[in-house]
Amino acid sequence: MTVNMTKGQKISLSKADGGSLTAVRMGLGWQAAPRRGLFGSRTREIDLDASAVLFADKNPVDVVFFRHLTSDDGSVRHTGDNLVGGAGQGGDDESILVDLQRVPVHIDQIVFTVNSFTGQTFSEVQNAFCRLVDETNGQELARYTLTGGGSYTAQIMAKVQRGAGGWTMTAIGTPANGRTFQDLIPAIVPAL
Repeated sequence: MTVNMTKGQKISLSKADGGSLTAVRMGLGWQAAPRRGLFGSRTREIDLDASAVLFADKNPVDVVFFRHLTSDDGSVRHTGDNLVGGAGQGGDDESILVDLQRVPVHIDQIVFTVNSFTGQTFSEVQNAFCRLVDETNGQELARYTLTGGGSYTAQIMAKVQRGAGGWTMTAIGTPANGRTFQDLIPAIVPAL
């Protein structure tokens, strides 16, 4: 059963049977919003990029994105860059796989971001979402839908955080500006 998350909502990543998740996929989907022009509606390709920034005690220690597809320890893996989007309400355009059992013990948070590498704003994007899937069985666990567009070029989407009771996911949904994950670090820090 999917939980449709709202900004700031936190959910446990424990399974219904009391076990813990071992591997999750953070999927990102989007579509270019149609624009009205002199010759009718048209769309422009939008290149959004998903990134996962790994933190240890509020310090970034590694990142997974389209130019560094696997974390140094191998626990987090990006499946590849999609330059145009298009899945929208359907499947994922970009995915990041996290093997929670292999994440080193010093990593306590993984923050997922999305940014427009080509600089288009989210007012040109529709049907954008991020979702968390149990990678062992394909079941969607949670979905956070981006609403409202806006004049920003990035968003801090969600984070998974290790605690005494296991991993939790929090929908962040904070707009930001930047073309790469490096540009977003100042916007990420308050969400840690």
